[in-house]
Amino acid sequence: MNGIAIRKNGLTNFDIKVLGITFMLIDHIHEMFSAAGAPGWLDWFGRPVATIFMFLSVEGFTHTHDQKRYLLRLLIGFWIMGIGNIIVQHFFSVGHLGLINNIFSDLFVGVLTMYGFQTIANGHKQHRLGQTFAGVGIVLMPLIFGGLVLFLLSSTQLNLISKAIVLAVPTPITAENSFFLYLGPVMYLLRKDRRWQLLAIAAFALIATGFNFSQLLTQNTQWMMILAIIPLAMYNGQLGKSMKGFFYAFYPLHIWILYILASLLGVRA
Repeated sequence: MNGIAIRKNGLTNFDIKVLGITFMLIDHIHEMFSAAGAPGWLDWFGRPVATIFMFLSVEGFTHTHDQKRYLLRLLIGFWIMGIGNIIVQHFFSVGHLGLINNIFSDLFVGVLTMYGFQTIANGHKQHRLGQTFAGVGIVLMPLIFGGLVLFLLSSTQLNLISKAIVLAVPTPITAENSFFLYLGPVMYLLRKDRRWQLLAIAAFALIATGFNFSQLLTQNTQWMMILAIIPLAMYNGQLGKSMKGFFYAFYPLHIWILYILASLLGVRA
């Protein structure tokens, strides 16, 4: 397959991933080089990206043969990205621009919540009250840790253990998309009807406007997540090529490379 092939039967999982990382690359070029004159409209390309990958995480969780291993891959990705961000910023700088990108956090919390919902459903179906409560605990776990992280961040000084907790535990508080990451679990609950999934995206996009429609192309562009509806409506449910390792590696590597390049070129945000 060469590039994105839009056929009568729609886009495969692979096609949508390629589209997602292409838009992501454009968005991060803007992030790293905006101080050097990269136009603001490049940021628009990135607005649907998180939504696209949240949808794909629903597909991944639903069809994987090992859900716990899938969760572990996301968690390891989160740790690698976090450690890599620290190392890159130790040797390079782009003015006051910090490396806080880590979508693995959003995806891990989202998929963990899906796992919790699944556990609740199985417990209810099998009339196992303990399993149902375990599912509720799984769903609440990121929120509980989020409260702990918020408490630690409000402290005047962070000791080594506190810093380790903040950096090692994915929570909605520290996630890139904050509580918007729960769009993923919502799409999981609506996975049997694509139309309802797309309506959920539209609803989250409306919330993202803050119901302030005067600054939609300037200060607030997050509502453009609604554009994810276009490729997702074309999704045909087929996997296509896999290249799993490439997509996992592309995210951190392209961010680090762009940041290092901006630093070497003397960009100062």
